[in-house]
Amino acid sequence: MPRKPSPQGIPEKILRHVTSGGYRPQKPRRLAHAMGVADREYPAFRAAVKELMRAGRIVQGGGNCVMLPDAKDRIVGSFRGHARGFGFVVPDAQTEHGDLFIPPKATLQAMTGDKVVARITRRGRGESQSRVEGEVIEILERSDRRFVGALVKDGRRWLVRPEGHVLLQPIVIPDARSSRAREGDQVVVELTEYPAAEEPGRGVIVEVLGRHGDPGIDTLSIIRQHGFPEGFSEKVVNEARETVAGYKLEEELAVREDLREEVIVTIDPDDAKDYDDAISVRSAGKGGYELGVHIADVARMVPAGGALDTEAAQRGNSVYLPRHVIPMLPEVLSNGLCSLQEGEPRLAKSAFITYDAQGNRQRTRFANTVIRSSRRLTYREADAILGGKTDGYAPEVVTLLKRMDRLARRIQKRRLARGMIVLDLPEVELVLDDEGNVTDVEPADTSFPHTIIEMFMVEANEVVAELFTRQGVPHLRRTHADPPADAQKKLATFLRVLKRSLRPPYTREDLLKLLAEVRGRPEAFAVNLAVLRSMARAEYTTRPIGHYALASEHYSHFTSPIRRYPDLVAHRLLDLYLHKRLTGSRGRQKAPGRDALAAVGKHCTYSEQRAETAERELRLIKILRLLESRLGDVEEGVVTGVAGVGLYVQLRRYLVDGLIRFRDLPDDWWDIDTAGGCVRGQHSGRRIAIGDLARVQIAAVNVPARELVLSLIEDSGKRFDKSKKHR
Repeated sequence: MPRKPSPQGIPEKILRHVTSGGYRPQKPRRLAHAMGVADREYPAFRAAVKELMRAGRIVQGGGNCVMLPDAKDRIVGSFRGHARGFGFVVPDAQTEHGDLFIPPKATLQAMTGDKVVARITRRGRGESQSRVEGEVIEILERSDRRFVGALVKDGRRWLVRPEGHVLLQPIVIPDARSSRAREGDQVVVELTEYPAAEEPGRGVIVEVLGRHGDPGIDTLSIIRQHGFPEGFSEKVVNEARETVAGYKLEEELAVREDLREEVIVTIDPDDAKDYDDAISVRSAGKGGYELGVHIADVARMVPAGGALDTEAAQRGNSVYLPRHVIPMLPEVLSNGLCSLQEGEPRLAKSAFITYDAQGNRQRTRFANTVIRSSRRLTYREADAILGGKTDGYAPEVVTLLKRMDRLARRIQKRRLARGMIVLDLPEVELVLDDEGNVTDVEPADTSFPHTIIEMFMVEANEVVAELFTRQGVPHLRRTHADPPADAQKKLATFLRVLKRSLRPPYTREDLLKLLAEVRGRPEAFAVNLAVLRSMARAEYTTRPIGHYALASEHYSHFTSPIRRYPDLVAHRLLDLYLHKRLTGSRGRQKAPGRDALAAVGKHCTYSEQRAETAERELRLIKILRLLESRLGDVEEGVVTGVAGVGLYVQLRRYLVDGLIRFRDLPDDWWDIDTAGGCVRGQHSGRRIAIGDLARVQIAAVNVPARELVLSLIEDSGKRFDKSKKHR
């Protein structure tokens, strides 16, 4: 069995320190001092060092210095499994080759999230030199012992079939009756024995959630499956209440810029509960404008180091599930004192950006302010106002909306000219009944007010990052690396199937030209989706590597401190800057160091990706539940992938992928060309390729496995490309 980490989390802190870019080998005592370990904590620190050495994650080198092992062919990282049996090891420390591919028979039964040691077994050559394969040789730490699934009876055995793709084998429950769970219940099971090569895992039921398939149970299952917290501790809630009770507007007005008479609005979705950004726009002469981006001053309400801050840092972000929110901060703050509610005076951090008549930035300033939102608008209301439906709205609000529209279009034009990448990918909104069941889907609202707010938020995030860069202080950046070399090659291969050319390494201009060429064409969706999949994932880091999609050299998250911890970190740094510059009476607190910020960034990247994964998974579950009731329906789709098992088709109405198994294709001998992204019928000459439109029938749905099975409609009239008979 793998060793358990120490309860204090000291091993993880040591690893973060020794894997940071500036670390040099040190003796344990000096290492402890550098990490700020108190003398009373040193015995636990020393035990953690020995634990890491036993696990092979650090070694004692010359002079008894603590250092990393020779990682030439040995990788320590997190395992990410795939439903088809293979996986990847994501290295803890940066490597020249990135993620390590693990074939199906080399995973050592590792599960998604496990901390593992892997050995490189094969390095690519020539054009594929970035493709590196390996095998898992040791599981250092299991990600979790708990899984969610349905309780079923298999002969005389009771089993739990885990949902999703983390653990694919059923779990044997030797004593199911003691839990009082019934067959068909959705349960949480804790493993007592992990699965081995030939044996399934064994476990005990620790919680009965309810009947499998109920909409509320689906949400609860996702919460349990991803380990999200529920509620706040009494200590955290009490601190939030004390903050609210101690708030005195008069004291704040004495030290802040008073903007309560300024015309300011918020624009948010219909169902928004917290409002952390508001906008003002003034004329600035010669056709220019001064944009004010006013962000809820959460830093004033959540002091660093307190119970509130500790909890927010651990959560990393709020989680938005359909009809359910898991907030980063207690509601008394997130929906109360920190929310920029209409007509209520609220504390804000404001970025003022002056533009010329062409939308170019001229100057920027920042201030701690008190604002009062003149009107809370939804995107639909803002769009109606811009369309001329102004009845019931104050003239000054209408004037502000028109200024916002003009300025945002200028900014958008400038940013597009600079190379900002905008993908044309549709989205859908779920239509839910009172019980939370999906009754239908509808296209998401894409009216221009969404772009207005996006442009203003991007501008504010950018100018804050530029300020910190000019000041020369380490700060948490929102980065988006250039597409990796291997992903560029995959995209180029995909595009060749569509008779499009994009030779790697391609430039941003090459990519923008491609997107412009396919705009409005049948293959546009498939191309945009492939470009999205070729992109690196955005991260929080201190490294100045820029934001590729936004064509931004310096970028930070600043505009959503109610729901994102990195934004709160940025607010605190801005507060130090403002008070040092304005009064000198505050701001003596030392700014966080690069290593501390890097650790925060790594955790927040993980928590954000976990939240996004959970939201996508629950949306998929709800849509699959809907499609269970629509078996036999015929839908239009787009072929998005060719694999050894069949064709993947995304339904254009529901935006979910389904599989057409090769055995369900029309009667023919089908030649499979996964590299070329197509299949050919030897007798008919029919060619089905990525990007083709297809009419398909919903054949089967397996919600626990997150699978949708489709069948091709033979007489659909689909315009597959015809080609010569394959030889």
